[in-house]
Amino acid sequence: MSTTASVRTRVAGAPISWGVCEVPGWGLQLPADRVLGEMRELGLTATEFGPDGFLPDEPAEKAAFLEQYGLAAVGGFLPVVLFDADHDPLPEVDRFIDACLASGAGVVVLAAATGQEGYDARPVLDDVQWKTLNANLDRIADHAVSRGVVAVIHPHMGTIVENAADVQQVLDGSHIGLCVDTGHLAAAGADPVAITLANLDRVGHVHLKDVDAEKAARVVAGEVTFSDAVADGMWQVLGRGSVDVAAMVSALESHGYTGWYVLEQDLMLTDGEPEGEGPVADVRRCLAYVEGLLA
Repeated sequence: MSTTASVRTRVAGAPISWGVCEVPGWGLQLPADRVLGEMRELGLTATEFGPDGFLPDEPAEKAAFLEQYGLAAVGGFLPVVLFDADHDPLPEVDRFIDACLASGAGVVVLAAATGQEGYDARPVLDDVQWKTLNANLDRIADHAVSRGVVAVIHPHMGTIVENAADVQQVLDGSHIGLCVDTGHLAAAGADPVAITLANLDRVGHVHLKDVDAEKAARVVAGEVTFSDAVADGMWQVLGRGSVDVAAMVSALESHGYTGWYVLEQDLMLTDGEPEGEGPVADVRRCLAYVEGLLA
């Protein structure tokens, strides 16, 4: 790619970079008009949906709301319980796909939810539960394709699929594509670049984060909770943390990846209304960094 305009057709925003999150009690939730307005001012052309309640619930209204800000929809993050044989996740997935189709979005970013609120604890699955999870992933992946979208699994701290071993369970036990989240993988002790290089054909979506490795290690060690680490600045502006984001992007581009790069620096606004520019300043820095890698 050679121009800023063409780069930005592949780089999307995410409301979590403005502190908007599905977890109860997750700090100040900025309104959609500010978040989407600032995305557009940055020159972003697309966004993920954000959590329930951020945008209108009804699919056509969701699409119309985004159109007011000149933003296309990418799809978004959908936490669903996948390991419980008595729970069918397809109705939840279908509702999400309805919203995708109404707004022209194409990606269902699944997280293997624990069934509990937040991301501070997770159960350990037995072999039967893993088999159920992988079978559900394949059902969802195939169903998504039949409806004209793509489903991918997002490794995420505090979910069932978190670290390198969990990712391998999914890669070996299912055929679903992978959403590489550079920050969540690195924070869980995995190497996102190595995972990407080993599975280039499985990568269907990318969330770009950078991470303070020391703060992440404290979460893995059980010394602090995930939410406390986020509040303490575990996620970093791209290029300032421990993730080799440049190597990651280079590997994907060399392999012919044509999907989205989502700027997603999970933020928690714990001190009320942000001073000065607020979160948009860091998103601007992340955007400039990615533009430099893709230009």
